[in-house]
Amino acid sequence: MSSAPQINDPDALVLSPDPSHPANLIPELCAAFYKLGWVTGTGGGICIRTGDKVYIAPSGVQKERIEPSHMFVLPYPQPTTDRIFLRRPTLNLKESACTPLFWNAFEQRNAGSCIHTHSQNAVMATLLWPGGMFEISHQMIKGVRRGGNGPALSYLDTLRVPIIENTPNEEDLKDSMAEAMERHPEAAAILVRRHGIYVWGDDWQKAKTQTECLDYLFEIGVRMKLAGLPTVLN
Repeated sequence: MSSAPQINDPDALVLSPDPSHPANLIPELCAAFYKLGWVTGTGGGICIRTGDKVYIAPSGVQKERIEPSHMFVLPYPQPTTDRIFLRRPTLNLKESACTPLFWNAFEQRNAGSCIHTHSQNAVMATLLWPGGMFEISHQMIKGVRRGGNGPALSYLDTLRVPIIENTPNEEDLKDSMAEAMERHPEAAAILVRRHGIYVWGDDWQKAKTQTECLDYLFEIGVRMKLAGLPTVLN
């Protein structure tokens, strides 16, 4: 069984006066996402990887009320068998159920951050595109990058976001998400039908930017579909 490296003061990993420290950024971002309706009812989340450490918000906590002391800190990379931690909250909290899916973004895209939302725009997109792919073109999609961290898409490109089927338990999405990412290396995100979306980027700023851009495109796409307009032009 693997064991975590010994840290003399684990709380020092999450206590910092620096507003850009991941333990301070995650509560700030979760509160902002809550106001957007992306992480209501304790759902959704965000993780930030800095070098060999990953900061993850807890599960089952009101996202607008998360505090730095609630953060989990994990080493990166992780062993293939047991999940290990550098720091756990003193409260009886559990790490985000999204953790295995966040790891897909780290391992397959070398992401520095991954965001999971329950945006209604994303959910509606999964319902109005009954196949396995959301598609839209001739929109302002330059904020989205190929693969999530490659060259930016242009107005003339077609944005494609794979859609996977939901499961009762979040962690059970890990394999289907990984398979979709492998099949579609240019995808910047993965939609989960009737559930939400996972978006990643080189760092939290890029992941946030892409999440915002994609949400805008899902909203436009849904409105176009409902108006009977094609979302992809030849």
